Amino acid sequence: MKYRDMNYRYIYLIFSKTGTWLSRALSVFAESKYVHTSIGFDDSFNKMYSFGRTNPDNPFSGGLVEESLYGGVYKKFTNSECVIYKVRVTEEQYNNLQEEIQYFLNEKDKYRYNFIGLFGVLFNAPLKRKNHYFCSQFVSEVLIKSSIYEADKIPELISPDDLLLIEDKELVYEGFINDYYRFGNIYSFV
Repeated sequence: MKYRDMNYRYIYLIFSKTGTWLSRALSVFAESKYVHTSIGFDDSFNKMYSFGRTNPDNPFSGGLVEESLYGGVYKKFTNSECVIYKVRVTEEQYNNLQEEIQYFLNEKDKYRYNFIGLFGVLFNAPLKRKNHYFCSQFVSEVLIKSSIYEADKIPELISPDDLLLIEDKELVYEGFINDYYRFGNIYSFV
């Protein structure tokens, strides 16, 4: 998409590996460095959206979450690693994405984590379950519906590694999350 004579904004894609038992298991089976993905609208990273643990202390409480790099699972697992990218989008795409996420937030309590769907990704066999999502399924779906991302797979088969292939993204930071918030975003390219 050409951006000449258009207003544009940035969205942020955050990929992480926290050290939870699920994160460790997924990184072994998927052979990926980053097994979790979130999406955000600003570079404070105080409010990011994904599917994950609704309670940092309970690995079985999963659903739609508003995450922060400074709390929750990231604070509990201090050796969490991440890579953050910003993606330039049009004003219309940005607004569409906000609407898509707000749609989920309006009925947050009905959504659950799609644990079974993770096996579908591993075996290339989509397992769609009503109101159930895993992180990259959710992020890819809202990006596709907002005309930001075109995929050759359905969201039920999209992994964080697939989302890492999004073109025209700019690296903001890669490293340990606690270094990012301890030293501020001194490593940032923003």
